[in-house]
Amino acid sequence: MEIKYTIQGLLIYIAIAVYVFAFVTTLARCRKAGDILYLAGFLVSFLAFYYRWYHVQHVPLQNLFEVFLCMGVIIYPISLFCRRVLRVGGQCADMLIGAIVLFPAGFVFGAEPRQLPPALQCWVFAPHVAVYALSYTFMAKAAFQAICQLAGRGNSNDEKLLGPEEATFTMICAGFPLLTLGLILGSYWGKLAWGHYWGWDPKELWSLASWLVYVGYFHLRYMFGKKYARINSGWAIAGMVVIVITLLWVNLSRLFSGLHSYAT
Repeated sequence: MEIKYTIQGLLIYIAIAVYVFAFVTTLARCRKAGDILYLAGFLVSFLAFYYRWYHVQHVPLQNLFEVFLCMGVIIYPISLFCRRVLRVGGQCADMLIGAIVLFPAGFVFGAEPRQLPPALQCWVFAPHVAVYALSYTFMAKAAFQAICQLAGRGNSNDEKLLGPEEATFTMICAGFPLLTLGLILGSYWGKLAWGHYWGWDPKELWSLASWLVYVGYFHLRYMFGKKYARINSGWAIAGMVVIVITLLWVNLSRLFSGLHSYAT
């Protein structure tokens, strides 16, 4: 564990604390205060992200520290979009997700600025990583809804919101095109950076594996609909497990050395 005694670290720790307070306040049924704290957590995390961008002088998506920092920012707009447009709740859980994804940035990964290696000095770099961060956030919300479905719990008393099983499907429908776009952009980036679209790199293989898991989810739900709702939810959770392996274990484990080692 690494404590960051810097302005960057202070902003991250404040954002984590505010997200946690927002979560606790919302659980205590102080919805309005929780919403205000949630917005405050987003603003602080956005300031931390902007500070990082200014400090390193490039889009801060180079390594896992910056990716988790980014996800701590985008959880708030995604949460609002899902509730107001897609009719998917879980905002209270989103506050906790915000704190969870900022924790590795605050306490696990180093924040030392680094120069971009040649492979990252490409215009595809930022959109490739950004769409993956967005897709992973949608899939995390889908996994939460799936857990609610398995636990037999609904989202809220708001009849306008979808039930957990339908919300899981909606979240995956929103995240899957982004997951697909990330895979396509990564392939094109590989062509520009290394001369080939596919290099059988461990990160590439696990990214494909996570994509295939969700293809399997769509096939199962298309064939049987809600008939096997618990299996559908279990499949969605399994997809999130593969994403965690892709994002963390492949980058951190010495068993999976490859072209994406800069992500550590």
